Amino acid sequence: MKDLSVNPIMLRPHGHIPNNPRLPLLLYRQVFRDPHALERQFKEAFRQHNWGGSWTNGVFDYHHYHSKSHEVLGVAAGSATLIFGGPGGKEVDVTAGDMVVLPAGTGHCRKSASPDFSVVGAYPPGQENYDICTEKDKPEEKMASIARVPLPELDPVAGPEGPAMQYWRHQVS
Repeated sequence: MKDLSVNPIMLRPHGHIPNNPRLPLLLYRQVFRDPHALERQFKEAFRQHNWGGSWTNGVFDYHHYHSKSHEVLGVAAGSATLIFGGPGGKEVDVTAGDMVVLPAGTGHCRKSASPDFSVVGAYPPGQENYDICTEKDKPEEKMASIARVPLPELDPVAGPEGPAMQYWRHQVS
């Protein structure tokens, strides 16, 4: 985890998926590498860095976003193609050990996945009561909520000086 490879991806509004106008999605590659300990490693790192409400499951196969919270997804097993930004958005292949930090408003959906695909998800402090918004929601009604979501104090795996803090603080300052 010492040399985190992170790719920031800015997503524009797309139809009824608002995405985040200020903050990029952050794609981390191979945060952890032990295939037998990934779920435990992600959960422990998220807990240590105050990202709570942790769960293990998959990613919905429909486009959705959260207007009240940022979200982190650590790929604990398998692989998948995820779509970010709404229908026709950016397709990204993820594999066990990868991680994605989604700013509030970012559309995400599972396009395809291996049978063993699972992720560990979590949220910054005070944002564990996330909502699930879909294309049926009107983005103009959600934008004020998205704008009010505070930045986390810590990167979910690297703490106060981690990539999320560096990329996101730069965007809002």
